[in-house]
Amino acid sequence: MPLTIRFDNSYARALEGGYIPWQGDAAPSPKVLKLNRALATELGLDPAAWDSDAGAAVLTGAVAPAGASPLAMAYAGHQFGGFSPRLGDGRALLLGEVIDTTGARRDLHLKGSGRTPFSRGGDGKAVLGPVLREYLMGEAMHALGIPTTRALAACTTGEAVLRDGGPQQGAVLARVAASHLRVGTFQYFAARGEDDSLARLADHAIARHDADLVGRPDRYLRFLENVIARQAALVARWMQVGFVHGVMNTDNVAISGETIDYGPCAFLDTYDAGMVFSSIDAQGRYAFDNQPGIARWNLARFAEALLPLLAADENEAIAMATAAIDGFAAVYEAAWTQGMRGKLGLVSVEDGDTALAQGLYRAMQGQGVDHSNVFRAIARLAGGDERALRAEFTDPAAVADWQARYLARLGRDAPDLLAPDLLAPDLLAPDLLAPDATARTEAACTEAARTAARAAAMNAVNPAYIPRNHLVEAALTAAAQGDMAPFERLLAVLSDPYTEVAGQETFAAPAPSGAGRYRTFCGT
Repeated sequence: MPLTIRFDNSYARALEGGYIPWQGDAAPSPKVLKLNRALATELGLDPAAWDSDAGAAVLTGAVAPAGASPLAMAYAGHQFGGFSPRLGDGRALLLGEVIDTTGARRDLHLKGSGRTPFSRGGDGKAVLGPVLREYLMGEAMHALGIPTTRALAACTTGEAVLRDGGPQQGAVLARVAASHLRVGTFQYFAARGEDDSLARLADHAIARHDADLVGRPDRYLRFLENVIARQAALVARWMQVGFVHGVMNTDNVAISGETIDYGPCAFLDTYDAGMVFSSIDAQGRYAFDNQPGIARWNLARFAEALLPLLAADENEAIAMATAAIDGFAAVYEAAWTQGMRGKLGLVSVEDGDTALAQGLYRAMQGQGVDHSNVFRAIARLAGGDERALRAEFTDPAAVADWQARYLARLGRDAPDLLAPDLLAPDLLAPDLLAPDATARTEAACTEAARTAARAAAMNAVNPAYIPRNHLVEAALTAAAQGDMAPFERLLAVLSDPYTEVAGQETFAAPAPSGAGRYRTFCGT
């Protein structure tokens, strides 16, 4: 099968002035190191054809296939609070928009393909470690059910790229997204006072992500509200799994509601509300617990960019934007609380559920608690093991009050709301299926089934496996030395994060004692 892609490049057609046509650099010896075969198939690509030298030439940016319209996208952005009116794809290209096998439109984007007019003095390259990190993190987030860009391929270029630590192996990431439109894309036109282009961009984004709003007179306000809702839901999911993005600049906020740009990101191991992994975030602006507030701040910048479209009268536009942004807290809290109910096994709704979930995090602070494992322990607690949660804490007394409140709340929960299909016989404890089970009451059997069903439902949303920092680093170090086996093994485990498998205990274990504080870098 030839290297054909079903392109339909709407951004290139609609947004002239928002990009510069460009071609990637020719790599000396491009090779496909890792192809995401399942994703390739979703895109209508033949994996065997693309996992080749010819495929590598396209996936590193040197060769544009028929129908492609390679371009460097223009955008602005607030970086650590400071505004830059012209950023853009400094080491990346939008190769084109692919219509996948379901008819959905998806960007095919290259990262590390060489200098562009937006490079700002950089070399436009990427190196292997950060490329494989983004591949791994994107696939892990996808398996967790969190909206994300995904890697189609990681390719090596055959050239050495200079970084602080010396020469490293050059690489290019080919990634796929619902779009690469960012808050910063809107800021670019707004900062230039190009209201007509801003309107064209907004209408393009609406047609792509909120098609039900096309043609409506209030479409720009409703679009703003939808983007707010998507970002609130996304960040709530980050918080629930302990993900720290690391660089929540406005040029890293996707309008689609997907996680984008995995630079100095990491997952919490030991819980710390103020955890910062990024080596460049000296002030903790993007610390774990700051992420909801930063999301709101970024969305306020988005609302400011849209002001010329919201109303002809500036005061009216500001009032509309302010009301929309003021709604973020409630939308976020609702998304976070509902997700936490699932993590805590609560199927009914009580007004105090938000406070209950927040109380758990207060109890965890400073207690050496592993963020992921504590929720698996709570599932065991819900199943009747009252020692399981306390064993996760340095001082078990620190969680005693919370555990009592949680068990009381669990006692008030409405068990009849548990999905009937979760009350399957295979979820019953083995002793309830023994011959003498006939002596047990029907109520006891039903309660045991509900308890087992609750624990199973909790484990279906609380991952056993996340990309643990020490394992990620070990895999990337081995890959840099030519051994991809640890990377492949870790990737395979993370593809099914909710199912505990015998023999995979290492992947659920906290960092070794004395591992020290983890630090990540942008990798530019």
